[in-house]
Amino acid sequence: MKARIRWIAAHAVVRYGAKKAAQAGDPQAMLIADPETRANPRQVYERIRATGPLVKTRISNITVDHQLVHDLLRSDDFRVTQFGGALPAPLRYIESKTRSKALHPLKPPSLLSVEPPEHTRYRKLVSSVFTPRAVARMREMVQEKADSLLDELTVGGREVDIVDRYCAQLPVAVISTILGVPDSERQRVLEFGEMAAPSLDIGLTWEQFNLVEKGLEQFDAWLAGHLAELRRNPGDDLMSQLIRAKEDGVGLNDEELRATAGLVLAAGFETTVNLLGSGIRLLLDHPDQLEVLRNEPEHWPTAVEEMLRLESPVQLTARVAKHAMTVEGVPLKEGELVLLVLAGANRDPEVFEDPYRFDVTRQNANKHLSFSGGRHYCLGAALAKAETEVGLKTLFDRFPHLQSAGEGIRRDTRVLHGWASLPVDLGQPAATGAPR
Repeated sequence: MKARIRWIAAHAVVRYGAKKAAQAGDPQAMLIADPETRANPRQVYERIRATGPLVKTRISNITVDHQLVHDLLRSDDFRVTQFGGALPAPLRYIESKTRSKALHPLKPPSLLSVEPPEHTRYRKLVSSVFTPRAVARMREMVQEKADSLLDELTVGGREVDIVDRYCAQLPVAVISTILGVPDSERQRVLEFGEMAAPSLDIGLTWEQFNLVEKGLEQFDAWLAGHLAELRRNPGDDLMSQLIRAKEDGVGLNDEELRATAGLVLAAGFETTVNLLGSGIRLLLDHPDQLEVLRNEPEHWPTAVEEMLRLESPVQLTARVAKHAMTVEGVPLKEGELVLLVLAGANRDPEVFEDPYRFDVTRQNANKHLSFSGGRHYCLGAALAKAETEVGLKTLFDRFPHLQSAGEGIRRDTRVLHGWASLPVDLGQPAATGAPR
């Protein structure tokens, strides 16, 4: 009964209201509740853009303006949101009194939901692992894991679900190695991630809500056990470092440790899974661009930036006004929410020429906002880009005749964006020793 009450307060009311507002043409509600808009949001993005830099909706406020999104991500006048924080006061009270004790990515002490000084302290403890220099040293490990996975890919025939067999396996293998997760546990981590992925969304169905709750609770329990094992047998991995830092009196209590380690682990593979799948689909749908990369492989880093721009693994985020103010002529009250549509900002024609075109040589592709910005810029950005570049180049070098074998299935999530399934025909593999 408690879970049902919380679902009604946190999701069912929002879901009902969004459906009604979507039917009335509200753009924010359409992005939440209209399946056709979610499948192809271009028309709604451009409608918002034509209305103004910041648009007040029936739900909150929304922007697809690149400059404004860029500025608000960095503004000290705004803070990150917390799950349930934008609900009306009565629903917010009910949600807070009925919520599960399991960790949640949008609840403190998660890095996604706190501000300095807590955010500064948590981030400092993990940032050194994900610097560009540190990631450069990891490329060899990424290459080895990509090669190993591709060696196994043809077992069972040429037609495979590339998301299940490769896109999901590569990032979870990499982040698990960094975080000291044994090989035997990786599949469980993937399952937890799949169950909990909609936890960033609002307006979940009762079935989705239950699956999310189960996934978060199971992940929290597994994480507690994993950390206990690392306390007994520490290694050189990041989680062991976080534990030692806590025990040395530097930083994290048990809840903070689980929240930080859990977020790094989940974020370390969830977004990259999506990016790899989207990248494959983009290249298969645009063989001319794939041919450019075959002939001029020096464009691969730019190609990855363009994939991030056009198929952002995280579609949107939000910020909350710290005080009353006016932004782009729109008055905001203290505590009022602004939805920042990263995917829309990445298609701003004021910044990107012909913004809906996929161009692996686009000179300013790295101006995308897919990794957020400011103090909440994604810690794993450099690693995600390295994994995608190595993973995709190695795949298409190994299987130069790779082609689509079906439509595929999109993930049923709103914030996270990617493919749940993507069938491909591997074709004849390249001769041994093909360049990588």
